[in-house]
Amino acid sequence: MKAEIKYLNSPDIYDLELYIPKEKDNFGFLLELEIGILNKEGGDLFNVMVCTPKWFSENYKSVKIIFGLHFIFMFEYEYTILYNMILNYINNIEEETWDGIALKLSYLGKWEFEDYKPFKE
Repeated sequence: MKAEIKYLNSPDIYDLELYIPKEKDNFGFLLELEIGILNKEGGDLFNVMVCTPKWFSENYKSVKIIFGLHFIFMFEYEYTILYNMILNYINNIEEETWDGIALKLSYLGKWEFEDYKPFKE
């Protein structure tokens, strides 16, 4: 089983393809990815923070340690490079189940069901 990008979106940026940061080496934004099974409708959401090292340093300077999951670091913003990196990561995943794929995708971004526990009566 393979996965595909259904869409990329950011609540912080109107148009990811046309986005030009005010400072080329200092930006950060949330990226929402809908990823699903290849050639099937629907998908799950994965959230990742895209930022420069400078932005990260300025925004997390009071934190002593961070594990680094769910961040993509860029030195300058270029949509095509970002998109192709994500696409390449996804294209290299093949598993027997969606849960297997989603587990590997959760290293890229926080899976909407990452901490989900079914309700038991």
